[in-house]
Amino acid sequence: MIDKKHIDALVMYREKMVQEQLINRGITSQRVLDAFRKVPRHLFIEDGLIFQAYSDYPLPIAEGQTISQPYIVALMTQNLDLKPDDTILEIGTGSGYQAALLAQLCSKVYSVERFGTIASKTRKLLDGLGYHNVMIIIGDGTKGYEKKAPYDGIIVTAAAPSIPEPLLSQLKDGGRLIIPVGSEHTQELIKVVKQGESFKKESLGGCRFVKLIGEYGWEK
Repeated sequence: MIDKKHIDALVMYREKMVQEQLINRGITSQRVLDAFRKVPRHLFIEDGLIFQAYSDYPLPIAEGQTISQPYIVALMTQNLDLKPDDTILEIGTGSGYQAALLAQLCSKVYSVERFGTIASKTRKLLDGLGYHNVMIIIGDGTKGYEKKAPYDGIIVTAAAPSIPEPLLSQLKDGGRLIIPVGSEHTQELIKVVKQGESFKKESLGGCRFVKLIGEYGWEK
């Protein structure tokens, strides 16, 4: 149980994170910044790392996965260009932090997680925080989630060797896909916008993510 003094400190660290790591690096969307101020990142961290929750680096979670650096999460979220009535597909639920942010910004979030143990823990946490517009599906995220397609946006929180074709096919016209692509050690964050039958691609810079495992990603 965290006492009031420590809770107050965590709130202060969260605001410092927003100011120094996000605003100072070019995150300008007020809706995104407000979401980061509201979502208690420290609740999505392993207990022993709770006071590192607002630090400027990724942190480990279960099954060898990670919760990404706050700035990278913000960069990906801002580039989804979310609207309140959007439906979003997230690949890689993980701790649920990204899903909680998306839940603040759009109507529905479908999130695919390959580890049942992670999905169960994250479902309980999201329910406890009132994020009932996030639906978690256990499966191969490289295949997307055809049942609820097409999506206004798709965000992938693990790196693929190339962009999985099923994700491109599940975008609406005008839909946005944010995904890290590259080798195991060197990747670029790519934004894809569907324009009719074509796709416009833009690099958002270098990044480093765990591997996206699945039929259209890396082998186990």
